[in-house]
Amino acid sequence: MFKIILTKELERILIEIAYNGSHYHGWQTQENAKTVQDTIERNINIIIQSKQTINIIGCGRTDTGVHAEQYFFHFDLKEKFDFDNFLHKINQILPLDILFKKYCVVKPDFHARFSAVSRTYEYRITKEKEPFSGTLYNYIKHKIDVDLMNQCCQKLASYKDFTSFSKVHTDVNNFNCDIFRAEWKQINNKITFTICANRFLRNMVRAIVGTMLLVGRNKISVEDFCTIIESKNRSLAGPSVKAKALFLTKVEYPNT
Repeated sequence: MFKIILTKELERILIEIAYNGSHYHGWQTQENAKTVQDTIERNINIIIQSKQTINIIGCGRTDTGVHAEQYFFHFDLKEKFDFDNFLHKINQILPLDILFKKYCVVKPDFHARFSAVSRTYEYRITKEKEPFSGTLYNYIKHKIDVDLMNQCCQKLASYKDFTSFSKVHTDVNNFNCDIFRAEWKQINNKITFTICANRFLRNMVRAIVGTMLLVGRNKISVEDFCTIIESKNRSLAGPSVKAKALFLTKVEYPNT
């Protein structure tokens, strides 16, 4: 990565990272809980050693145990700082489950969360019991009809309001999302659900997967799945699947 020497009064820095969320209570800072945000802020302040306290803003929340193969955050610097060898230095002191990948200077009005135009998640299932990869896959022994679940995917784009798949009492103005793509794929014993949208509600992907799995196991029909969405009632949807198999895989910004 190129060398950055800040010379202006204020620069906004965008960082790309990846992390394994297994040992964290999600991204967002919480009292009396270990989070990804707190861990990064603590270590980045050690490296930059600015007179100001560096506070970072992420591209979104991830729940406890959820992972990110691509995640972005930004922060502002008011002082001159030489970023030469920055990645090497920060990765030396960070835990092994957090990796800094890239950085760049962005425009002052860029926002890691609000400037994003889409986010993509994957949910990963294994049909075979495995002692190692099983920690990052959800092992499901039951027979699953992937074709039926893909019929549910085709229905998703017809809806905007996903109240039925959101945590109740969540702090949002509305429950509307634009889903651009949703698809199940099976390769041998691995089954992956991919979903891309402009935004996601809290717990939304895990609730969608849990409900679709009921369809895949012939517990409910595709028509029932649609009725659940239209009901705007979380209690009618399926249980949320385990967080350990959910990955944020891509965040897209304009002109990227």
